[in-house]
Amino acid sequence: MTTTKDMLVELFVEELPPKSLKILGESFANDVFNWLEKSHLVLRAEIVNTKAYASPRRLAVFIPNVSGKAIDQSVLQKLMPVAVGLDANGQATPALLKKLASFGADASVVPNLKRTMDGKAEALFFDSVVKGATLAEGLQKALDEAIAKLPIAKIMTYPNPSGNGWDTVNFVRPAHGLVALHGAEIVPISVLGLTAGRETQGHRFEASVAKVVLKDADSYASQLETEGAVIASFAARRAEIVKQLAAAAAKEHLTPIADDALLDEVTALVERPNVLVGTFESEYLAVPQECLILTMKANQKYFPLLDADGKLTNKFLIVSNIRPADASLVIGGNERVVRPRLADAKFFFDKDRKQPLESRVEKLANVVYHNKLGTQLQRVERIATLSGTIARMLDADKADAELAARLAKADLLTDMVGEFPELQGIMGRYYALHDGEDKVVADAIEAHYHPRFAGDTLPQGAIACAVALSDKLDTLLGIYGIGQVPTGDKDPFGLRRHALGILRILIETPLDLPLPALINTAAENFPSGMLSATVTSDVEGFMLDRLRGYLRERDFEVSHIEAVLHMLNGRMHEVLPRLQGVRTFAALSVAKDLAAANKRVQNIIRKNREEIGADLTDATVKPALLKEAAERDLYQAMQDITPFAQGCLDRGDYGQNLKALATLKPFIDDFFESVMVMCEDHDLRLNRAVLLQQLGRLMNQVADISKLAA
Repeated sequence: MTTTKDMLVELFVEELPPKSLKILGESFANDVFNWLEKSHLVLRAEIVNTKAYASPRRLAVFIPNVSGKAIDQSVLQKLMPVAVGLDANGQATPALLKKLASFGADASVVPNLKRTMDGKAEALFFDSVVKGATLAEGLQKALDEAIAKLPIAKIMTYPNPSGNGWDTVNFVRPAHGLVALHGAEIVPISVLGLTAGRETQGHRFEASVAKVVLKDADSYASQLETEGAVIASFAARRAEIVKQLAAAAAKEHLTPIADDALLDEVTALVERPNVLVGTFESEYLAVPQECLILTMKANQKYFPLLDADGKLTNKFLIVSNIRPADASLVIGGNERVVRPRLADAKFFFDKDRKQPLESRVEKLANVVYHNKLGTQLQRVERIATLSGTIARMLDADKADAELAARLAKADLLTDMVGEFPELQGIMGRYYALHDGEDKVVADAIEAHYHPRFAGDTLPQGAIACAVALSDKLDTLLGIYGIGQVPTGDKDPFGLRRHALGILRILIETPLDLPLPALINTAAENFPSGMLSATVTSDVEGFMLDRLRGYLRERDFEVSHIEAVLHMLNGRMHEVLPRLQGVRTFAALSVAKDLAAANKRVQNIIRKNREEIGADLTDATVKPALLKEAAERDLYQAMQDITPFAQGCLDRGDYGQNLKALATLKPFIDDFFESVMVMCEDHDLRLNRAVLLQQLGRLMNQVADISKLAA
């Protein structure tokens, strides 16, 4: 490469969408770098020192050690088979001449073409030199590529800055400036009707200069901060906000609420963060804190402050974009803005409590759940019936489960949930307690939506689990049963989330509720003919696929997963301990040999079944027909360990159950070396097949270990 210099590219725009800013900045930087690397203008190793910048009004990237021109590249280009390119006299055919012309060459290069075997035929290759791209050429392509690939949800169309008033350009927001510096030199490129220069703009109100004239690529961040009052780096600005939030909260002896999404959004809204403390009237604390926290976060982007017990206080943190000497006007303005929001929340809360939840249930008949599945009231009735059934299976109070399920969706008709849908379930719990319902019922109303996302908490207690399982099973069976199956990344009804929620409740609680029984019971709640005939098997298969993904994410090997699932019979609460047992067994030195022996046993049993046609399901070994010493020894060894293995299985000690199999290895080896299973004597053959069938059952109590064989 030629002499390298650091490079800076910035696109100055109107305010970018805050929820997308972080990913826009990362995408812009990565795509510019990747194209320059593809053009041989920068080495891959420089990616670690590349810096992405993103503020509300700019996307930029700093890349170190970028070449002004890439070196010429020698390229060996395949032309065509020799038989096609040369005639019988070794002269170039018209096809070859045409191909060479596309590379800017003629017949004079034919004697110098390389002839190399390409598969089974000899081919002609042209060794050419491709001129290295200049930085201007490479950066122009890189910028065009980066802009085209930005993950923009909605594109704006606006007049071309360099046009005649009729031309338009398309981008996420109108762009007003372009900087491209290679060291201190401007790189002559253009994009979106803008021509590259060295000038950019700082903070709208606090910059010390009208234009920030950049000296070189290296001074970009420092000049923007000192002259433009802008922290250009998203990461640095976010870290500054975190630091100021912690400091301001510490002075109040309080803690700011933790919310990474809010923090990212606020970082995308300010260029020069300044954290201030605001207050509101204590009377609003009578409203459930979830309501107040949500309205402050969602509508005002404030950080509520919590006390040592995690309770909301009447103080909050404001992340301002300006730093006036007297911040009282900024604080007062924010306090005036938040007060009507809190007053609305209090009004909704007070009004909603005038009607008990029970009075809203029948009104759910006026809310359509799905035009093929009926109203919300019909759905609630199905969930209530299923909740009672599951509660009985868990030895819990059937009436409590049915009541919780009946009231679970009533808060959808409250003013508070109408304003803040995120509070469904949460408000139901508060209103149920206000109505005098038992705490177990109220808690189940909130918890039945859990888990709402990956890593979310699970419902606690049998009643809450019963209602949560019922709600998710009804959704899954209903939506799947009318053909609304998830495809690709489209899952509008969240069926994957519901399936994973069911699995997590069964596995992690854990609950001894066989999955097939739950699915069948849920399906029976629907009117005859409403769902597809295959819905139960379809949903079970769908959930097993989700289960495989869930277990892979927990770092279990695919072969171990398949071994356990083959013998699980829907007992989800056993899947993790069984997998741990298989993992322990697989680490033993004899595991592979035993797995291979088990696979051989399965093959012999299958062959016997196919050739003899005899049903050996209930057959037992006849000791008198054990003629060979090796088969007698194997039979006795099996008899010896069976009580211990069964005891381990009964108490859930799956690792010890599988470890016990190691004692059988020498007997299994002797058996296969000395005994002919497929012998001529029909009785001996059947007895040996039954012996192996018993061996297979003993070995596969925890998992089908033949799946572990290579």
